[in-house]
Amino acid sequence: MIGISAGHRTEREAEHWLRESVLPLGLPALFACTHLVRVPYPHVAVSLAAEGSARQGEGEVVGLPVTPPELAEAAAHAAAEHAARRSGRAVLYPGVERLVGTLTVGEVTALSAIERVTRLGGPPPEAETVLETRDFVRPHWQDGVLTLVTMPVAGGRVAPFEVPDPTPCCADHT
Repeated sequence: MIGISAGHRTEREAEHWLRESVLPLGLPALFACTHLVRVPYPHVAVSLAAEGSARQGEGEVVGLPVTPPELAEAAAHAAAEHAARRSGRAVLYPGVERLVGTLTVGEVTALSAIERVTRLGGPPPEAETVLETRDFVRPHWQDGVLTLVTMPVAGGRVAPFEVPDPTPCCADHT
């Protein structure tokens, strides 16, 4: 488990960096999460876990940048939170590439590392409940379990609570 902090201002920037810089390394069973951190300033750090990754030094993986010293505390925090399964928003994880289109909740948990699906404002959806993935599924670590939070949508279906292209806060809605 390693943490990396490059000072990304948004989760979108961190996700882009993960896809452009980490995914091409082909690390087996890659698990990458984003973490909102506050030190030394608010930004997004990432945590990475992979099976048998080639290490070049303490906490470093061949091909990845080294975190600057001023961001080391943020990187360490991200790694510790992921390792303890306390927090982290999973972006790359086993099975994520299969979570496209419309699936049942049971298929989501069978095809991916997601262990639990919850529904805002109601009981957890049943295994046969249809989930509209929107091709954007970002579960979080909650109480040691990788959990996808969903919300009800039309037709008795559910969809991930986090939407792919949210309207920024205070955006001009005209």
